[in-house]
Amino acid sequence: MRLSSLFASPLTCLFISACVFSPSANAQDRTTEQGEAQISDPNVECTPYQYPPVTNAENNFPSSWTVATIISGDSEAQAKYQEIESLIPNIPPKGTQPDSLVGDWGDFTYDPSDPDCWWTFAKCTTPKIPGIPDDVADLPEASPDTFGYAFDDGPNCSHNAFYDYLLSQDQKATMFYIGSNVMNWPLEAQRGLADGHEICVHTWSHRYMTSLTNDEAFAELWYTMQMIKLVVGVTPTCWRPPFGDVDDRIRAIADALGLTTIMWQYDSNDWRVGSGNVTEADIDANYMDLITAAENGTFSTSGTIMLTHELNNFTMSEAVKFYDQLASAFSYLVPIGVALNVTTPYVEDGYTLPSFAEYISGTHTGSVTGSDDGSPNGSGIGGSTSSGNSTIAKKSGTTKVSLSRVGSFASVILTAGIRLVL
Repeated sequence: MRLSSLFASPLTCLFISACVFSPSANAQDRTTEQGEAQISDPNVECTPYQYPPVTNAENNFPSSWTVATIISGDSEAQAKYQEIESLIPNIPPKGTQPDSLVGDWGDFTYDPSDPDCWWTFAKCTTPKIPGIPDDVADLPEASPDTFGYAFDDGPNCSHNAFYDYLLSQDQKATMFYIGSNVMNWPLEAQRGLADGHEICVHTWSHRYMTSLTNDEAFAELWYTMQMIKLVVGVTPTCWRPPFGDVDDRIRAIADALGLTTIMWQYDSNDWRVGSGNVTEADIDANYMDLITAAENGTFSTSGTIMLTHELNNFTMSEAVKFYDQLASAFSYLVPIGVALNVTTPYVEDGYTLPSFAEYISGTHTGSVTGSDDGSPNGSGIGGSTSSGNSTIAKKSGTTKVSLSRVGSFASVILTAGIRLVL
């Protein structure tokens, strides 16, 4: 079995810049979501800044881009882990760290009958252990010809032009945020909620989750949830495992934390461009395969999900490039929570998503009620959108996007074998 892996160090940025709908920022405001959203220069966007709520709490969280562990003295995390520990199946971690952290399984042996419902091995999405909910890999019959619009690996520091484009289309999506990115780019994370997107968890350090010990896997999810709560003001109830690497042990931990596991049917492989022999043409072809399938009626009874990313200039540019074709091929492009009729996507009261019926009728933004600044914990989330029905008008004419590649994206492709127990 061949596995490809993105080396999960801080995800280096490439940039997408807009030439028509991102106003220039004469005075750069790096203190509020609204100010940060006005910056159109990706070099400025990706210049680090201090955000006091994060700075003041950084000792309560793991270091960014390190495998999360329960912080010494964190009584709340320790109590929660002890509460759910008995619910975790007795399934050992896969492989041997540190190689397994990046998907190099070495000589790891695994039963070919797939007793753990290990997605990386068999693309299994129906747990073998009773009581663990199925993964969401496609969309129900209630939403035929529907595309679950979603992006992994955010918030990207240079995403303003991309988010501006989504605003121009009155398009909402599900954003799977990495805890370390939220810690490093908090105002960018706030924009996700302010723009009406659904926020979900994508772990703390983007490692292969089945390689982690129980307490590490717990901490990867727990501290991402807590960081999103600190910064954005909400606690998500959905997550996606990096690389899709999940088994029944990891599912049980996520479920005990109130997180629904979201997977996919189609893979754009957009993150792999520049790695090995993967070209931009290959990714274009992957998008077109999905579009052709939709045009041929493949999703006439239920909708689908494709894996795409907010990772860098190329992945965001591909999303813009193929948006019109996706919107034409599918009847509806909606956040995954909307397709599933999850109208209360967060633990906190006061935040709702529209139902599927409401969304396709034109109500693209749910209600937001909280403290005076728009969040229950005073995170200062501003209003790129208003609560209630969406007030963002679709811009007429052609939106132009200027692609400017700055910096480089480093990735490592690892090929590793899994030894089957025959």
